[in-house]
Amino acid sequence: MSTAFDRRNLLKVAGAAVAAAALPTRVFAQASPLTERDRKLLEIAKREVERAGSALWRTDLAGIADYGVHSAIPRFHFANLEAGTVRSFLVAHGTGSDPDHSGFLQQFSNVEGSNATSRGAYVTWEWYKGKYGTSIRLGGLDQDNSNALPRAIVMHSADYATQAHVEKWGRLGRSNGCFAMSPEDFNEALWHLSGGRLLYAERLGLV
Repeated sequence: MSTAFDRRNLLKVAGAAVAAAALPTRVFAQASPLTERDRKLLEIAKREVERAGSALWRTDLAGIADYGVHSAIPRFHFANLEAGTVRSFLVAHGTGSDPDHSGFLQQFSNVEGSNATSRGAYVTWEWYKGKYGTSIRLGGLDQDNSNALPRAIVMHSADYATQAHVEKWGRLGRSNGCFAMSPEDFNEALWHLSGGRLLYAERLGLV
């Protein structure tokens, strides 16, 4: 009698333990509440994806580079329009956009030889091997970035775009106008942003 009772109790305890073990998984899977900044980023991403229309092959995720924020702050945002989430990373701007190397973008330019970053919407194209290894070719969709291809404005990784560089110098290094990310973070762009998705650059100043 006591053996059967103990066995029933053991099964109850075991069942409770399994349920308790499953609980953290459900809790951790829940998304954190969106901040006002993230809500605005998702709205901008949705707007720009719709504006780009058929120029895009994929509309699930968009990249937004907010060049109204200092380069020491993560300002390249992966806006997942399907999941409603935002993940943020460091990104550099061009030397021609910040001649004093203050860490703030001062100006955009679409002129060849300017070494400046261009504003506007881009479509991410294929991978290719370049000076900085595997990179993502970009196509400018607006008048303000129509020279992206002849200027070789791309996404690539660079050691001057790392958190370690920020900790040493207080800001990121500068590109020749390209969207440069740290080697570790750039893998995110290779897998999740290339292949016909939107990249949008503007001085938004969302913090």
